[in-house]
Amino acid sequence: MQFISEKRFDDGVVEREFTLGEITGILWTPASVSAPVPLILLGPPPLGLRKAYPRLAGRARHTVAEGYAAATIELPGNGDRPRIPVVDQAVADLHRALAAGEPVTDGIVDRLVLPLLDPAVAEWRATLDALLELPEIGGPVGYSGGVISVGVRLAVVEPRISAAVLFAGSYVPRVIFEEARQVTIPVHVLLQWDDEGNDRQMALDLFDAFGSKEKTLHANMGGHTGVPQFAGEEAGRFLARHLR
Repeated sequence: MQFISEKRFDDGVVEREFTLGEITGILWTPASVSAPVPLILLGPPPLGLRKAYPRLAGRARHTVAEGYAAATIELPGNGDRPRIPVVDQAVADLHRALAAGEPVTDGIVDRLVLPLLDPAVAEWRATLDALLELPEIGGPVGYSGGVISVGVRLAVVEPRISAAVLFAGSYVPRVIFEEARQVTIPVHVLLQWDDEGNDRQMALDLFDAFGSKEKTLHANMGGHTGVPQFAGEEAGRFLARHLR
């Protein structure tokens, strides 16, 4: 892991951009710590880190203020990374179907998400390896946000993740429903009831599929970006219960 920039903010947060092979990301940590702090992985939306930065940085700085480190990475095919043609075509097909009032088929959803899934999960695991070698970061580890299919796969394959906050709001391939049955860590799902880009029933079915003994669904009225502050605070309290 190579740090390529550093900013220090007045609230005691240090923000460092990093590269790890082809991976690019951002790490936020307290300016001073007396002991290693827990880590929360902030899953980015498929917008690119530059576009998503204001929201991610706000969440990250709040996370650090609560006593954690926070990190995010650029998804494959996003930002300045090489495009994935099959995903770009699926995005075009998705927009065409929505504009025509046609159903979004499983084939579109698979081409939209599955090409990202394996590389994104592998890169998160490599990033986690590197982050946990830093002296200021220790376990346990939580996951919050991002493409929900990536969060589900990580919850299945990565034993170092102790709890996950998942944001319903992206299309989910059918194979992820089967993987959700293998999830055993505590999960807290945020659902915006009127999310124009989200299949509400798909989100409810996915929540029902989770195999976790502790799982919480927090649904609120409003669109994709309208998550109320109290819902975010409750998600933070959920992670705090499992990462302390």
